[in-house]
Amino acid sequence: MKAVVMAGGFGTRLRPLTEKLPKPMAYVANRPMMEHVVRLLAKEGITDLEVLLYFYPEKITSYFGDGSRWGTKINYIGAEADYGTAGAVKNAEERLSGTFLVISADIITDFDLSRALDFHRERKAAVTIVLTRVPNPLQYGIVLTEEDGRIVRFLEKPSWGEVFSDTINTGIYIVEPEVLSLIPPKKNFDFSKNLFPAMLSRGDRILGYVAEGYWKDVGNLSEYLNVHLDILAGKAAIEFEGKKAGTGQVWIGENSRVDYTAELRNVVLGKNCQVGPGVVMDSVVLGEGCVVEDGAVLQSTVVWPRTRIGKGARVLENIVGSDCVIENGAFLAERAVVSDHCRIGVEAVVKANVKVWPHKVVEDGAVLSSSLIWGEKWARSLFGAYGIYGLANLEISPEFAAKLGAAYAATFGRKVVLSTSRDSHKASRMINRAIMTGMLSVGVDVHDYGVTPLPVVRFLARSHRDERGGIHTRKSPFNPSFVDLKFFDDSGLDLSMGLEKNIESLFFREDFVRADIDETGEISFPVGGFDTYVDGFLKTVDARAIKARGFNVVIDYSYGSSALIFPRILGQLGVETVALNAMLDPAKITRTQEEFDKGLHHLTAIARSLDADFGVMLDTGGEKLFLVDEKGDILPDWVSLQVFALLACRQKRSGLVGVPVTASRNIEKIAARFGLDVVRTRTLPRSLMETAAREGVAFVGDGNGGYVFPRFQPAFDGMFGIVKLMELLAGEDRTLSDVLREIPPTVLVQRKIPCAWENKGALMRFLATHAKGKPSQFIDGVKIFHGEDWVLIYPSQDEAYFHLCVEAEDRREAEELAVHYTDLFSSWSQKL
Repeated sequence: MKAVVMAGGFGTRLRPLTEKLPKPMAYVANRPMMEHVVRLLAKEGITDLEVLLYFYPEKITSYFGDGSRWGTKINYIGAEADYGTAGAVKNAEERLSGTFLVISADIITDFDLSRALDFHRERKAAVTIVLTRVPNPLQYGIVLTEEDGRIVRFLEKPSWGEVFSDTINTGIYIVEPEVLSLIPPKKNFDFSKNLFPAMLSRGDRILGYVAEGYWKDVGNLSEYLNVHLDILAGKAAIEFEGKKAGTGQVWIGENSRVDYTAELRNVVLGKNCQVGPGVVMDSVVLGEGCVVEDGAVLQSTVVWPRTRIGKGARVLENIVGSDCVIENGAFLAERAVVSDHCRIGVEAVVKANVKVWPHKVVEDGAVLSSSLIWGEKWARSLFGAYGIYGLANLEISPEFAAKLGAAYAATFGRKVVLSTSRDSHKASRMINRAIMTGMLSVGVDVHDYGVTPLPVVRFLARSHRDERGGIHTRKSPFNPSFVDLKFFDDSGLDLSMGLEKNIESLFFREDFVRADIDETGEISFPVGGFDTYVDGFLKTVDARAIKARGFNVVIDYSYGSSALIFPRILGQLGVETVALNAMLDPAKITRTQEEFDKGLHHLTAIARSLDADFGVMLDTGGEKLFLVDEKGDILPDWVSLQVFALLACRQKRSGLVGVPVTASRNIEKIAARFGLDVVRTRTLPRSLMETAAREGVAFVGDGNGGYVFPRFQPAFDGMFGIVKLMELLAGEDRTLSDVLREIPPTVLVQRKIPCAWENKGALMRFLATHAKGKPSQFIDGVKIFHGEDWVLIYPSQDEAYFHLCVEAEDRREAEELAVHYTDLFSSWSQKL
């Protein structure tokens, strides 16, 4: 039997270690990663290997040769372009006549592959995907199987709302040769994204085998260090070179010498190493030819070959490349990375999370600080469900913002235009200017709109053809210590997940190219942006109907920048308004829940006393609105969505309505009544905006005060939502309470179920299994129907809990269902 070994990885997320090294050649426990794979295959009796090469192929071929050192026969196949995982295997088609195994050269595993092969043969599969279970499945392809192993669903690198299991694709496949005919030649084609979905739709037999044992995708520097700590802790059955010394977990390579006063625990030494008196090493891998001098302390560290650690140096949770010198008394703080041929001077300090690229020198006594302060915050990812947010001037500092602006701009290349904007707070101004600086540094021009509502800059991105996107900076409306960064593209929509990941990759690698002195970008401050927005706004509404109705409304501006532009629009429409909190006050941008509720009740009292047609509160950013009817009753957001949907459907009479899975079942009834169809989406703003941008969509709402009328723009706009509400009411000559009486009564109950991060995937697997055989949906989390009633459970994107939503005919039934599923989660959690 043959194995195809995928060895073409660039290792970009392992830079600077892999700056001039293919990822499969990075050392793990003093051997190239690929060698561990070759040894595993040889152990399983798979000795005929087709190795696929792309990046620095000569470094792999010169090390492995013909494979005879490991009892294998290796044939190498190069590629002139990156054709994806399946496309690369297609290149080996002529040499694959029987069942073959596909495995990546940059994983560490001790799986018993013979069991997977037996499973494949016994069940006569076309493809068997080897699976495993992990605590955090976000970075992998998730797979859901039936009890017989048949795969029914999988998803590549999901968000938490799409995590329905903790069972993931390991990238190890057993494949029948006829499957190769489904892969187009010389085209980018991926197993998980292209081939497997096509085979599922054809009804081909794709099975999943859940393997037992250790598996780790060494995807980034943190995982690279973690895999060593796992190996040293005995979690993976990996062979070490050298002889085991004494009773402890210590292996000493040939010709290595250790002073008798040194203290070693969980240590692997390569050949020809020297360890001096008083050295302390705990959970350390030392490469061939390394020297550790008197009194040095190394903990949880990997050191590549021929590096010297000086007297009294402290190296704590680090990765140190080959041919380096860490001088006497130097200190490397947690998770710092020093790459090849570097010198860290006497008593120099390299701070936590700093990466030192090859051939760099840190002078004696110097302190090298990271531009990323409190970097642990971003260990999982930069982007959350609603952009990037963090503590102002600590997690989101000017240094962080400049680097982020450069990473975002670098995804577009030079001489494009991006926009920046902000709210009125001074911290937002500081961060906005730092973002601009980063953008300019990579040769990108900037349009700075200053204090401008977010819906306006989204609209201008669509109107100005030269703008490719932008960043809006604001003080968090929910937490007074936080800053939010909102990103959007040239359509005014939130960025795609793919672009977010590209930005994160550039940010963490820090290898974007700065512009030459004459190529730096330029800042301009466009005028007429408000005019462009107002003109487009007024052309999209029925101004005559609104003027004829003569509305009288009370508007709370929440001290936001909408007060700079919305009164002008309302004046041109002849709307009489009483404006509350219509001045810019940076100190009052953020409201607690108590302050928000108090503001709404104040609004109801004023609207009722003035006999207004309705009252409305705009959020600080101008994106969302919260309604009070003419009687002074507050409309819950999920009810307001039904009111908007009813009015929009009655006006439109055809097309689509987009709502999240959390919206009331009444939406379908309302839409069907007027001949429209409903598109259910995930709860993320990005998903709702992408739905709004689809052909034929008349209206989208999120159930949290956000409304989209795509004829104007496919993004949330509270100002347009208010005026559109006036137009719809004017067309029917009715009040809000009149419309409200048409909504069938139901009860919506919402809860939060606490959950540890590492248990989210396992609990979603329990939930998905529980849903089998029941009417259910897997759009965002798991939605289970009980007749017309339903229960939705989906994981928070950014916090350690699950959302629980229940809709039922009356409150007693809703509460009973909520208690039932809360108790279920409690019982499942006890099993973990």
